[in-house]
Amino acid sequence: MKFLIHVIATAFACFMLQYLLPWWTMAIGAFAVAYFIGKKGFSSFLAGFVAIGMLWFVMAFTIDAITHSGLAQKISQLLPLNAFLMTALIGGLIGGFAALSGSMLKSTK
Repeated sequence: MKFLIHVIATAFACFMLQYLLPWWTMAIGAFAVAYFIGKKGFSSFLAGFVAIGMLWFVMAFTIDAITHSGLAQKISQLLPLNAFLMTALIGGLIGGFAALSGSMLKSTK
């Protein structure tokens, strides 16, 4: 249950930060949520990875659907992975490592 709360809180905080500020502020949000809510180690990394990965996937898909852009199809022709999956993977790694850093800072105190 705490894992689900961690994922939802991270996704919400990062969505609000990205809506108002540059994209990289989501790492600050994932760090802060993991510091205050997160567990130790891999659980925090996984919560940050899942939250930001899903958030970025949904945001990229929504933007592509609204704008009817062909950019995702062109990128998919160049690279072996789907553009939405690559976006989710990159965002998930950033969010996961930020959450892991927050939980590790908490455990050192």
